[in-house]
Order: sequence, then structure tokens, then C-alpha cells
Amino acid sequence: MDLSLIQKEILITLIALYHRQSTAIKGEDIAEVLKRNPGTVRNQMQALKALGLVDGVPGPKGGYNPTTLAYRELNMVNYEQEADVSVNRNGDLVKGVRVAEIDFTTLCHPDVCHALIKLIGSVKVFRIGDEISIGPTPVNKLIIRGEIIGKDEVQQSILISISEMISLPKKPIKLFMKSPLITLKKDAPLRDAIGLFASRHIHGAPIMEGEQLLGIVTLTDIAQAIDRGLLLNTPVQEVMTRDVVEVPSTTKLYEVIKRYKERKIGRIIVVEDGKPVGILTHSDIIGIFPSL
Repeated sequence: MDLSLIQKEILITLIALYHRQSTAIKGEDIAEVLKRNPGTVRNQMQALKALGLVDGVPGPKGGYNPTTLAYRELNMVNYEQEADVSVNRNGDLVKGVRVAEIDFTTLCHPDVCHALIKLIGSVKVFRIGDEISIGPTPVNKLIIRGEIIGKDEVQQSILISISEMISLPKKPIKLFMKSPLITLKKDAPLRDAIGLFASRHIHGAPIMEGEQLLGIVTLTDIAQAIDRGLLLNTPVQEVMTRDVVEVPSTTKLYEVIKRYKERKIGRIIVVEDGKPVGILTHSDIIGIFPSL
């Protein structure tokens, strides 16, 4: 089947949006991504429907779905069961675009390392010179960073010059956490917390009542409390953060790194059998991977 360039662009964009939203996609949404006239997209969708590459879904919430034939025509596997490998451009997540394949074209060169990245989604948003970050990949948890030095809109691919590759450990966080926990009781005054932080060279500590985790207090919490006029004999429970992220000790490190970025948090409490056993901070992770 000999598809035109615009038909390939529309079909690839349809697949990308379909797997991101899991609903039928309207022609107007495809037109917005491709910066095309909606009427042009609608006309092309009718042609693709006649070729058996898309299915039409009627109704106000309707639109189009890609068929299995569409995946075969574009030499794609069906990505229904596959992981979503994201792309960041100049520090921002590129919505509607994901990685299908990574081909290292010059891996053995002593001075140069290039990779050809095949994408699901429109290549039009990328420019030569853009800084790109890809991953982590589902199996090896590989993160690739580099600069775009070429792109192919027909093959929906970009060529990057790799500046850095990181493979995130699949080891559990209990191998990286700090243990035993340095804790404070809920009625400990801010003065004691400051002294503990200074003597142990830490920036935060969990607040415990027996084996129960009540919250966590950090230097930032204390600084804000003092700024509000609270005295140093104020109990830490009055300024602690109660929303503490607890993670089982068997959780893989790469999963925690993703959670740090999603929640924008500075530390997590590691638990075993529901009891706190350690702490892992963002600084600890930066110590393992300085470039993250």
C-alpha cells in the first residue's frame, strides 16, 4: 500500500493520540497536533477508512481508531501492551510522542556516539539543535540524552548525537537507604531538632510515636516556623509535614526516581511490614547519579 506523506503523518499521529488517551480521536485533534487544516485531515481520514486503516466511531464522543492493518502498514507492532517511553525536548515533556525504537548507529566509534530514534507521533515539533532526553526504557531502564542532528519526517525518526547514557539500577532501595532512622519524638522542641540536624549533618527527620510514623520535619519547615514567629520551644509536631511518602524496601530504585519527579518530593520513608526502617533522600540519589 503506497501511502502519501500526509497520510502517514495522520496515521502515526492517530496512533500516538489513541494510545495516550485510549479513546476515539477526532480529526480536529489530529489537525491541531500536525498544524494542518481540519478539513484536509477529515478528507484524508475518509481515504484511510476506505483503505481499512482506520475505523470510524459515530456519535458526539466519536472519532477514529487505528486498525491492526495500520500497524502492519507502518511496520509497527501493536503498542497496546508496551511501555510508554517518553521524550523530553529542551527540558519539557513532548506530549503525544513516544519512542518506538532506538538504533545505535555509531556505538563503537571512539569519539562519536549517534542513535536513530524512531517515534510514534509527529516529528514536526523537533528542531535541529534541540536537547533531547529519552527514557527510561522498559527493560534496561536506560536514559539517553543528546542533541538532535537530523530528522526524517517520512520515517518519523530523529538522529541524535548522544552526550550521556545512564542505566538505572534495578536493585531495591533497601540497598541505598540510610538506616537506622534518626528520629524525633512529637513533643521534641524545634531547638532539639536544629541541634540534631547540625550534629548528624542531616536536613530532616521522621517524627515517631512508638513505631508509628506521624510525619517528618525538615530544615525548611523549621525556617518557615521561625519566620512565622514561633519560638524554639515549639513542639515539632506543630510544624511537621504529615503527608509523608512511604515506600516498601523492595521497591526498585528506578521506580523511586520516577516518583521523586512526579511528586516533586525531597525524601521518602522506607518501610518493611508497615514499619519505618530507613530514609532515602533526593540528595542520596544525586550522589549515586549526579546528572539526574
